[in-house]
Amino acid sequence: MLNRFIIHSKNNISITDTLFSGQSFQWNIELFDHVYYISIIDSVPLFIRAVSSNEFEVYSPYKQIKCIPLSEFICSYFSLDVDTEKVFPENFHELHPYLWELLTQYFPLRILRQDPFETIISFMCAQGIGMHLIRKQISMLTEMYGEKRTVTFKGKEVVLHNFPTPERLAAADPFALSRCTNNNRIRAANIITASRRVAEGKIDFETLHNRDIPLDELRRTLSENSGIGFKIADCIALFGLGRFDAFPIDTHVKQYLGAWFNSATALRPLSPASYLMMDAEARRLLKPEFAGYAGHILFHCWRKEIKKLRSF
Repeated sequence: MLNRFIIHSKNNISITDTLFSGQSFQWNIELFDHVYYISIIDSVPLFIRAVSSNEFEVYSPYKQIKCIPLSEFICSYFSLDVDTEKVFPENFHELHPYLWELLTQYFPLRILRQDPFETIISFMCAQGIGMHLIRKQISMLTEMYGEKRTVTFKGKEVVLHNFPTPERLAAADPFALSRCTNNNRIRAANIITASRRVAEGKIDFETLHNRDIPLDELRRTLSENSGIGFKIADCIALFGLGRFDAFPIDTHVKQYLGAWFNSATALRPLSPASYLMMDAEARRLLKPEFAGYAGHILFHCWRKEIKKLRSF
């Protein structure tokens, strides 16, 4: 028997934009009597349906995730404690009226607070490929190395695979794992090494979660691991460690900084030096404490409105 929970949000929330904006790759959409979003977190299957613009229902066989009441976990996971109306600077709409008009439909996008290990491995897998292929690669990864769960929902059997444990990936064969990294064996080897460091406690998430750690120090610490550069480090910080001040910069971010904010640095080739310069520019344009949060809304808007790219 599944438990049903109703989740209310102060601000509007778009489940689709949130789950399919390039921050998480393990959610799927399935049609039962309604459209549901399905995933599994820490061996707990979840079925989510939007009820209204600020309310959704969650079904699960369990009442807790990570020893936290499920409704409380979901509120934190979707960052429902963040007032999205305060993410951008107060005068942003006056300085950028055209952009503001584009952005408003994407304000219901929420930043997810995800498992940091899943975030590390997902973004190490995801380098240089589109979202559709990333989702395919992560699906292969979980099917090959994750725990299988079968759940009956609305009269149908649903097969889910939990994200692999650090120990499981640490013991993986690089050649076999490379099937999940777009056949990149170096990337597969880096994932195995990172997984081993997590399993051995050398990458310590409890320490990294300390919000007193300056962002540049956190980025530098994460970047000491092979296969993790500034961009992936900032993705880990933003989506896996709840650091809404972390501002990941990829090609799309570089493009919108140039097109929408006239950044001269964005016209330069992406390098560690230009990355840090654009990072500093973003903190002057946006609220420093929410630079990454606002940056991801800008990123999703750029992909959808300007580049006309699909998310799934």
